[in-house]
Amino acid sequence: MEKFSLGSENLDLRIRIAELEKELAEYRNGAIANGNGHTTHEVDEEEEEEEEVRTPPDHDDKAIRLDLDEFRRYGRQMIMTEVGLDGQLQLKRSKVLLIGAGGLGCPAAAYLAGAGIGTIGIVDHDLVEPSNLHRQIMHTVDRVGHPKVKSIISSLKRINPNPRYIAHYYALTPENSIETLEGYDLVLDCTDSPQTRYMISDACVLLGKPLVSASALRSDGQLVVLNNPPGEGPCYRCVFPRPPPPESVLSCGEGGVLGPVVGAMGVLMSTEALKVLLSKADKKKRRKPAHLSPDIRPVDAKDSPKKEEAPEQQRKFYMTIYSAFSDIPFRTIRMFGKRKTCQACSSAATITKESMKNGSLDYVAFCGGKGSGKYPPLTKDEVISVEEYNKLRENKEGGLLIDVRDDVQFGMCALEESINVPITTILTLPLAPEKDGTDGEDKAPVPIPSWLPRDTSTPIYFICRLGNDSRIAVQRLKRSGLAKGSVIKDIKGGLWEWSRKVDKEFPLY
Repeated sequence: MEKFSLGSENLDLRIRIAELEKELAEYRNGAIANGNGHTTHEVDEEEEEEEEVRTPPDHDDKAIRLDLDEFRRYGRQMIMTEVGLDGQLQLKRSKVLLIGAGGLGCPAAAYLAGAGIGTIGIVDHDLVEPSNLHRQIMHTVDRVGHPKVKSIISSLKRINPNPRYIAHYYALTPENSIETLEGYDLVLDCTDSPQTRYMISDACVLLGKPLVSASALRSDGQLVVLNNPPGEGPCYRCVFPRPPPPESVLSCGEGGVLGPVVGAMGVLMSTEALKVLLSKADKKKRRKPAHLSPDIRPVDAKDSPKKEEAPEQQRKFYMTIYSAFSDIPFRTIRMFGKRKTCQACSSAATITKESMKNGSLDYVAFCGGKGSGKYPPLTKDEVISVEEYNKLRENKEGGLLIDVRDDVQFGMCALEESINVPITTILTLPLAPEKDGTDGEDKAPVPIPSWLPRDTSTPIYFICRLGNDSRIAVQRLKRSGLAKGSVIKDIKGGLWEWSRKVDKEFPLY
């Protein structure tokens, strides 16, 4: 059956539906084969296992067409000038990979599935946890403890059984990234760590794949489309040549996140993904609105682009910033284009497929890690387990317990007799000068803070939620020289370990 252009008139759509209703009558039991050879019914567990492949199959573009169910399902978006029949067919033949099935991946995947993307792959190695449910809307209470990939695909099939869903049950690494991404047309980075974002961007540049990248933390989010068009748009390294300081990087588990904020960023990711894919549709066959027809629209020579201007000079790149509690929640920032010295996408690039596949690129080392360099690992004498500290408390030898979480978290729950000194306060402590007097942030005598004991025989113990900030607090206090002679230790694993091994009634969050 020949393709045709879907305009604003409903007549063409009615004619097409009537034709397809005749074809539908030829099928028995109502089974309608879709364009990629699968039937549109609920897939059982065995069929789900068959979907666990690394590379999606190639589509035969000539076989891609829409059946009656799809016309009814996608009709409301097909009648848009920006979509049309050719745009919907383009979506059906497209293969999209989402890396991460969490707060960003859930809404993005839901709308991409609903829009009719032909193949959707999802990479994630985590399990569903209770703390995910307030924002990761495709997971449910009964799926806690199940793989996120399996959970999200199950939900997506209930939204739209037509797409082919491919599960990648593993963590993305430099060694497997090229093999994982190469079979897809577009990639969505729904992860939450700098090292993973750099790695995904590098792989997309090497493979010539557009990348939609977003992040969300607390009440803020940002969104950017990278390497689009491939080879012309900037990559992640162009936008962020240097990774953020390790101590400034927070995950949602550490910094918190408002559910609708990460949801909004995920929805915007799906919108940008659809825009990228629809731009590849055959626009020549799309009917133009009458008011934009060449014979009606006035032509102004001043508005016409100059022939001598290069396409890259006309194209602009932007980043969208969202701040939920701001008077102006949405802002758009214009970005610079590709950097001439970029390691990944410039003519002098040093990153290759071989260097990724053989594991010679160390993204963790490039981005650092919390506590690296400035705050090296603690010694055995500077750490105490929650069980050991509990015994000291029982013997009334618990000393001074300092909780370094912020005041909001401290107000939610805290151990008895602990005091709250946020890590931000501790990090303001000046460093003691070196013996030669050439180092130190402040060489003048510094008054001892009121929260520190004057008696050096009183041991000091730091605790936080997961054991990260408390370790930094130990090192900072020691380097300040304000508690010389005192025993200063970190309670390993923090309140999370306390709840698991000492007091199971202590609330986890």
